[in-house]
Amino acid sequence: MTDNIAAGPHTDGYLGDPAVRAEWDDRYTERQQLWSGRPNGALVAEVAGLTPGRVLDVGCGEGADAVWLARGGWDVTALEVSGVALERAAGHARDAGVAIHWVHATLTEAALPPASFDLVSAQYPALLRTPDAAAERALLAAVAPGGVLLLVHHAGMDTRHADDGGFDPADYVWPSMVADLLDDDWEIEVDEQRPRVAPEGGAGSHHTDDLVLRVRRLR
Repeated sequence: MTDNIAAGPHTDGYLGDPAVRAEWDDRYTERQQLWSGRPNGALVAEVAGLTPGRVLDVGCGEGADAVWLARGGWDVTALEVSGVALERAAGHARDAGVAIHWVHATLTEAALPPASFDLVSAQYPALLRTPDAAAERALLAAVAPGGVLLLVHHAGMDTRHADDGGFDPADYVWPSMVADLLDDDWEIEVDEQRPRVAPEGGAGSHHTDDLVLRVRRLR
């Protein structure tokens, strides 16, 4: 892991599929600001009762969640495939005066220390599905004993039909797939659909309901 990122979006240290990086770099480049700049409502609600520790922010985007967590006393590691997004996130962290560990990688290629995070937060992640459930297992593997995995997604997305824009829900990981992998080492604390507390503006603001999965690793 590293505290810094290179100046350009196409860093040599990136770990993962170059096509995935390019796709997300292009998406961020199209707009000066893709997201609202404020933390996700489900994260704010679910973290309220937790003691700050080490947190992994999966798919940190432009860094709103990571900066909010760092301001709350968390030791933040923020992972993102887009170098463009990471540059913006790092700028926001500097402006806020907080230190964050940036990782330019896909989740499955990041070589994160296992069982070491008190909180793993994945807010609306675009995790690609594989036959071996690599992304789902990577999420669970990162959680320390006693720690929490918080996975939030847009309700209804998992049941949509493939569209002409290339989106096929069968390509992605959804909360139910992670829940299916849980064994006796895990306790489900929240598994529900609820109205979304959405920051105003930014991509995805039209989604009205969340799927929230919060699970705790017992050992």
